Amino acid sequence: MDVIADLQLHSKYSRAVSPEMVIPKIAQWATKKGIDLIATGDWTHPLWSREIKTYLEETGEGILKLKNSPSKVRFLLATEISSIYSQGGKVRRIHTLIWVPTLSSVEKINAAFIKRGANLMSDGRPIVGIPARDVAAMVLDIEPMALVIPAHVWTPWFALYGSQSGFDSIEECFGEYAKYIYAIETGLSSDPAMNWRISELDHRSIVSFSDAHSGPKIGREATVFQIKKSKIKDQNDPSISLGTGNSKFKNFSFDELTKVIKQDPKGDWEVGYTIEFHPEEGKYHYTGHRNCQIKQSPGETKKLGTTCPVCGKGLTVGVMHRVEQLANRPEIRTTFKIDPKTSLRMIYNADMVRPPYVMLVPLQEILAESLGGLPGGEKIKNEYERMVGQFISEFNILLNVPIDDLRRFSGPKIAEGIEKVRKGDIVIEPGYDGVFGVVKIWPADASGAIGQKVDKKEQLTLF
Repeated sequence: MDVIADLQLHSKYSRAVSPEMVIPKIAQWATKKGIDLIATGDWTHPLWSREIKTYLEETGEGILKLKNSPSKVRFLLATEISSIYSQGGKVRRIHTLIWVPTLSSVEKINAAFIKRGANLMSDGRPIVGIPARDVAAMVLDIEPMALVIPAHVWTPWFALYGSQSGFDSIEECFGEYAKYIYAIETGLSSDPAMNWRISELDHRSIVSFSDAHSGPKIGREATVFQIKKSKIKDQNDPSISLGTGNSKFKNFSFDELTKVIKQDPKGDWEVGYTIEFHPEEGKYHYTGHRNCQIKQSPGETKKLGTTCPVCGKGLTVGVMHRVEQLANRPEIRTTFKIDPKTSLRMIYNADMVRPPYVMLVPLQEILAESLGGLPGGEKIKNEYERMVGQFISEFNILLNVPIDDLRRFSGPKIAEGIEKVRKGDIVIEPGYDGVFGVVKIWPADASGAIGQKVDKKEQLTLF
């Protein structure tokens, strides 16, 4: 049985976030997407904390549910803190996720932030002058069960490994509290294979979430928790396979989530796989300068340097190049399995000792290219709702539904698009310096001139 989780998003009280990001609509989108466990987001904000208490109730297991509702969606108390401070003669900007099991913990931690001078009303993701190490110390002192996880760790401007304002290691950032950092979140511009090159992550969990600022963006990345097969009495139980989302929670609690993240052998659950945005589509994948339209691969950056050849200013060093700078390993051997029934490609490290991952494109983007139009357009939204109504959820459509069934219901073009995405047979113009990459399922011409082909062989040797 699967629990599909998206445990990083923001409420309407955060900057640049849709006013539609309210609890009832977040729950509606989670259902459409096929997400079982969703973050509340932003519980440090007093007004949002009040809305959480208005709409949700605790289950007694460290997880919340909608009041007076049959919805199967469950919520986790999750927030994100932006720490901006000076350390080692440099300005550091670190974003940190905090997960806690109770509303009582929320109140105590918020009081501690206020006591430290934080203005929690300023934003759903508050900016504090508290070092990341001190944030971890304060939170864990108040709530020992809390989980502290560095967010989107490679983002240049606001992340632990960020090229512009981060650190070179978890220990450099968190000091003696590094031992309590049991996981990192990949962010949109990196995938697990890139993170497997960093030795200090060998025994830490690698998780992925959407960091959504609007309903349609929920689930663009997610983590799938599965009951360990050794714990399942009936090995032929069909629910062991890829989930359709909104499955029943079976002994899943905050305590079990903690065991998953800590990779505790006594736990019943584990990270089954992660669902990834193609990292090339992330807006900081390559090095570059947006204003001068300069974009460089790691090889080009190594040869040409990090100074803009047009204006002479420094380039924003991209995630791929930053990985090259910090990697302890020259390359990671990867392999993959393709499901013969669905054509879905699951990517593993060669030794198969880490959870695998799949790379997807959101359904509305596939529909937009298949039918013509924009993802938010009326025609695209209508077809999206029609397909989700027929096939339960977006993740079920992207992961499980046989191509022949999709072809019969939505036509050959949409079915072909979904099949190409499952196989990784797409082309992407990589993102850089705040500019998102552009995905093309069908290249502009036979050479794929609009971008780089994300061929299954090329991608698996890329890192």
